[in-house]
Amino acid sequence: MFKLASLNLNGIRSACSKGLQNWLERQAPDCMCVQEIKAQQGDLAGRFELLAGLRGHFHPASVKKGYSGVGIYTRREPSDVLAGWGSQEFDAEGRWLEARFDTPRRKFSIISAYFPSGTSGPERQEAKYRFLDEIAPLLARLKAGREFILCGDVNIAHREIDLKNWRGNQKNSGFLPEERAWMDRLLTAGGLVDVYRQLHPDVAGDAYTWWSNRGQAWANNVGWRIDYHLATPATAAGARRASVYKDERFSDHAPLTVEYAW
Repeated sequence: MFKLASLNLNGIRSACSKGLQNWLERQAPDCMCVQEIKAQQGDLAGRFELLAGLRGHFHPASVKKGYSGVGIYTRREPSDVLAGWGSQEFDAEGRWLEARFDTPRRKFSIISAYFPSGTSGPERQEAKYRFLDEIAPLLARLKAGREFILCGDVNIAHREIDLKNWRGNQKNSGFLPEERAWMDRLLTAGGLVDVYRQLHPDVAGDAYTWWSNRGQAWANNVGWRIDYHLATPATAAGARRASVYKDERFSDHAPLTVEYAW
């Protein structure tokens, strides 16, 4: 079995101060994708490069400090690590890191991705749409040549079951018709698989992975499922168990872990 976890940290320093490393030691994943590390390379060196026996690879944001950034922690050394995909706009925001584990018989990637949020206003929502426009053909090209699992904070709740107050959020970023339609295309014409939903098609509240810090969202489980494992079909077919960990809070997101049989 191959255990793969994903978590938006909302700051790696903050998450580690809340017990993330102890959880990693108990869970012992083979790999963990992290988003929103909010740290630069100098902050990570010597302090966060190794957690619970996992070696970290990072793509911090260069556009400004304390912003965005993604990483992949892994027990096995990748054959290659690619930061960004050549986007003039989004590579500087630290939103894509691909670790390749290629052998003569198989090409396979694990990707940590952090999709933009549009909640801060129309300008960022338009940036989110541009990001989606760039990502869709990129994923199609990857799928044509290799197996992969994209893990990360997609900032889109796909279906009504994926958030508590879906009726009141139909005009809000993260649940807009255009965003949901993009997910529809990704999972149909794009040929990718929402691994959690493959295993748990009808789970609602226990599937949420993010809660607003406003009000009593966490206490009342007024959440959203916006963190995903999106996999190529052959890889998704090996998924055996998926769970969202909520016994401790390391972030405003919860870790999503999937176990795959190779």
